[in-house]
Amino acid sequence: MKIVVAPDSFKGSNSSVRVAEIIERGVRVIFPDAEIVRIPVADGGEGTVEAVIAAAGGEYRDVEVTGPLGERVTARYGLLPGGRGVIEMAAASGLPLVPAGRRDPEQTTTFGTGELILDALDQGCTEILIGVGGSATNDAGMGMAQALGFSFLDSAGREVGRGGKHLAEVEAIDTRAVDPRLASCLVTVACDVRNPLFGEEGAAHVYGPQKGADGAMIERLDRGLRRIAERIERDLGASVAEVPGAGAAGGLGAGLLAFCGAELKSGIDAVLDIVRFDEMVAGAGLVITGEGAMDGSTAYGKVPVGIARRAKRSGAAEERDRGSGNEIPVVAVVGNIGKGASNVYRHGIDAIMSTVNGAMPLSEALDRSVELLEEASERLMRIVRVGMRLS
Repeated sequence: MKIVVAPDSFKGSNSSVRVAEIIERGVRVIFPDAEIVRIPVADGGEGTVEAVIAAAGGEYRDVEVTGPLGERVTARYGLLPGGRGVIEMAAASGLPLVPAGRRDPEQTTTFGTGELILDALDQGCTEILIGVGGSATNDAGMGMAQALGFSFLDSAGREVGRGGKHLAEVEAIDTRAVDPRLASCLVTVACDVRNPLFGEEGAAHVYGPQKGADGAMIERLDRGLRRIAERIERDLGASVAEVPGAGAAGGLGAGLLAFCGAELKSGIDAVLDIVRFDEMVAGAGLVITGEGAMDGSTAYGKVPVGIARRAKRSGAAEERDRGSGNEIPVVAVVGNIGKGASNVYRHGIDAIMSTVNGAMPLSEALDRSVELLEEASERLMRIVRVGMRLS
């Protein structure tokens, strides 16, 4: 029997890579000879590079780049077989890189993210996945574009500075020095944010406060985002302002669309595509997914439901080819089953198993997370074995 193990991280206890390893141990207690394929998963946020490297193979690469405030930082990204790269923008331009007392989205830049893209191009990448969670920036990807050779000129024809405050100064965008390799590189953005670039639901108003912006700064940043959208449409012929997700990462979503010709995808689908999930799940008799806490919100695009939908779709296509109507069963191992968790049954998950085997405080459950997860996986497999005997 082929079993695919494709969990999200259990936040506060174990990464998705570790969770997949622990679940496999529990499975092998009951099915020691099973073919087990581990596909640790993330949704484009923190942990995406680690999960993709573990699932698809490849190697890490550490590069010194420009941090959000212009300082030099070491950022890690992943190189996968077949000329593919995976980048978390937060590694170069993320909020954790900025001390709380210095957070200022008028000053922070995505220049370092552009340097990571350049390095990936230098390493021969022709396909790049970029996760855009956790940004410290509100520059619409202008800094990233500057690193890639775009020039943003003011009314005097001079290059503007870096940071969100300079968006309002942009009079023209010059593309003559843009790295030509961008044109042949497929860039995909893992993005679950649906915000437009500007306005009440835009990048500055919704996310500016957590990056250090006060009311007056939010208005200035929003005007700058409107300005850069106008210049992008006039000079590059790209209308990006209202695209769902354009406001992601302080407008980096719009910048990646306009400057890199990127495609925005849901985080889980983008990750599953780059690890070639549909190929890896082919022939599976069971898929095990999971997350730390499953409740009603899981049905709205979180990793387990994304896994279930893709598994069902892949399995249905495979069974149609065989002339059968069966689907791959999908079960979830979770740390906690919360209110509304049963909603996931309408979205491809067939059963849920909690790791908690008795009344205990959260602190104990976290301390015993490895033990409880392995035991829950074994219990689940015992139930699967009963089902096999019944059938």
